[in-house]
Amino acid sequence: MTQHAGLTLERWSRFTLDEQILMIGCEMNRAGKLAGASDRERRASAYERAICLTDLTVEAHRRPTLRRELMLWRDLVAALCLERELRPLEHEQAFRALLLMTPEAARQIPYVLGGRGVKREP
Repeated sequence: MTQHAGLTLERWSRFTLDEQILMIGCEMNRAGKLAGASDRERRASAYERAICLTDLTVEAHRRPTLRRELMLWRDLVAALCLERELRPLEHEQAFRALLLMTPEAARQIPYVLGGRGVKREP
């Protein structure tokens, strides 16, 4: 996680929860664009950075429900990180779940997920 290696809990705690979720979302967005077979390592690195930022967010907040939801979400991303290929539907579902954690982040869904809504059964 070289990009965020110097990021301390103290510094991360200065960001609002909205900002933290959106920065985790940046890593998810990056991972989702790395769909090629040759992108596996870079995609895994983006997922790993998302996981590390999630860990910092869990440490920075004391609300049990938020912490529980973040840890459950973290497990989804850890599973994606282990996949050899990008799993577009699962990636999008995890990304959407992350953005739905705060109202400000949720407003970004049309911009980062566009018209690619998750298919729902009628």
